[in-house]
Amino acid sequence: MASTLDVESDSKGSIALPARLLLDTLKTFPEQPLTFVVEDNNTVEISSNHGKYALAYANGNEFPKAVSLEDPSKTIVSGDILATAISKTIFAAGNDDLRPVMSGVFFQFSTEGLTFVATDAHKLVKYTREDVKANQSAEFIMPKKPLNLLKGILAASDENVIIEYNESNAKFTFENSELICRLIDGKYPNYEAVIPKENPNKLVIGRNQFLNSVRRVSIFSNKTTHQIRLKIAGAELNISAEDIDYSNKAEERLTCDYQGDDIQIGFNSRFLTEMLNNLSSEEVQLEMSMPNRAGILTPVDGLDEGEQVTMLVMPVMLNN
Repeated sequence: MASTLDVESDSKGSIALPARLLLDTLKTFPEQPLTFVVEDNNTVEISSNHGKYALAYANGNEFPKAVSLEDPSKTIVSGDILATAISKTIFAAGNDDLRPVMSGVFFQFSTEGLTFVATDAHKLVKYTREDVKANQSAEFIMPKKPLNLLKGILAASDENVIIEYNESNAKFTFENSELICRLIDGKYPNYEAVIPKENPNKLVIGRNQFLNSVRRVSIFSNKTTHQIRLKIAGAELNISAEDIDYSNKAEERLTCDYQGDDIQIGFNSRFLTEMLNNLSSEEVQLEMSMPNRAGILTPVDGLDEGEQVTMLVMPVMLNN
């Protein structure tokens, strides 16, 4: 990551400072001017309104040089759109070191639009923008760490971000900063194959009501499986959980809009809660086919023109 700042100075030079020590110090100051003086004894003295602080520095030439991207492709995306795409997907990426491709977010750019996908094999999120397009098709897997950095910096920014990428690296340039990172090597799984196409059973319900109910009932679920049971018949959704080991159980009944056959399906409440938390719509739709096929969660409202979010959650086997 590299950033350029405007400063008042009449001298030139390059030094490397310990990042953690510097950041911990800077975080404690209110808005005020700070003076950095590079001394001959290999320390930098920082002066504030309140005092002086000395840090040891290393020679700037020893700092690793950034990679230069050879023959990159380029796409331009608004900062807030990129931040939204990251925050909508990154929570679903895996943490399994044995499957590194699934520990990142899959960027899929084309002349039709941009798609961002993350999955850990239990849950999957696909976020699409048809209002932003790339000049040519490309796909690459971004690691989580740089994406979390970008998400924090770009959250409320409408600045354009230039994304350049080749086989091995990606570079994000915005305002006076640039971030370069190595991409995750490997082929992303064919996620389209796991999204069920025929889902005749459709449930529409208020997101907050559903989320609060799942949260409450899940307190009584088994602490290992976090299993909750959805039983849907007519316009009634019954959410229940039971922890047989401790004789804990809970059940709630909610009114919903449902079309389809009566169904009982089990989910891991943590995944369902994460997904509902990550959506911002008033209402959500849960589409299902059978108790052993994935459920598809989508927002009913609150999306921008050309924006689509599809969340897929794998069911858990119900023990009757």
